[in-house]
Amino acid sequence: MEQQWSRRVFMMAAAGAAALARAAPAGAQAAKPMPGQGSLTRVPGIKVGHYTDTRRPTGCTVILAEGGAVAGVDVRGAAPGTRETDLLRPGNLVEQVHAVLLSGGSAFGLDAAGGVMRYLEQQGIGFDAGVARVPIVPAAVLFDLGVGDASVRPDAEAGYQACKAASAEPVPEGNVGAGAGATVGKLYGAARAMKGGLGSAALMAGGVTVGALVAVNAVGDVVDPQTGRVLAGARTADGRALLDTRAAVLGGELPRAMRPGSATTIGVVATDAVLTKAQAGKVAQLAHDGLARAINPIHTMLDGDTIFALGTGASRKPGNPMLLGVLAAEAMAIAVQRAILSARAIAGYPAAVDFAG
Repeated sequence: MEQQWSRRVFMMAAAGAAALARAAPAGAQAAKPMPGQGSLTRVPGIKVGHYTDTRRPTGCTVILAEGGAVAGVDVRGAAPGTRETDLLRPGNLVEQVHAVLLSGGSAFGLDAAGGVMRYLEQQGIGFDAGVARVPIVPAAVLFDLGVGDASVRPDAEAGYQACKAASAEPVPEGNVGAGAGATVGKLYGAARAMKGGLGSAALMAGGVTVGALVAVNAVGDVVDPQTGRVLAGARTADGRALLDTRAAVLGGELPRAMRPGSATTIGVVATDAVLTKAQAGKVAQLAHDGLARAINPIHTMLDGDTIFALGTGASRKPGNPMLLGVLAAEAMAIAVQRAILSARAIAGYPAAVDFAG
């Protein structure tokens, strides 16, 4: 029988996880204030929309650049699920993309990109191929099939609905879109993991804006880069406290075997600076430093970590890869923390807020 994740189920799950946390004073810690401000939509020319499935925790998130954006990508994880990434290499024909899709559902979730293409085609947006306008929609997916009914995953209609929901308003965060079924701290098994989520942030310097958006679904723990304190991740065997995966591995507590590709953190950074494709690729590469600051371990054989970079050129200022790289890494690290602190518990997966004092 297909599992239905109604509002009542979500409320019961959240209440159960909160009760678990209240019974676990050993895991409690002082609440961390939400870091950063702004979101990816602070970058002119960018809209964001979510589709969140009500049947189980999963969904997709679309980043629209309807006027076109120069794009690059950097794939660091060893188990990626991606679409149209080869197109973004410098020297290849197409210079601009019109959207980026982030989705749950593992490789099945790549279907959602078809719905994004349908929406953009209806708006007359796409690469002019003479006989048709072909929307260019790179995509990346994360593995969330272990949460609820694995037969429920984002499809083309989900991508289409995400586009219809897209706006330049501040991005909703937490258990939404591609972050709906995200979990973290899985190196010691799902029974000891916690809820991940989706977060966004933006920074300004030198007359340009850089925004980041990320769906955090990592094998590793999420940490506060300033203090090294674990915010969410693997729990102790009794579930009552945070383990600290890094310390546990260094102490000789070897992790259990996991299925390859059962995690993955995916995201986008965007700027209003003018970029070349090579520069966009470099900014995407540098943005991974933000993941490394906030997730430990990261870029494992079990993750397919992928970051896209977009340049809308709306500021008309030439891109300085050094400045943009610093901003991109910092915004990404903040977005990771916001994803975790905005997340709320689901059945079997408590959230960071449940362990806050």
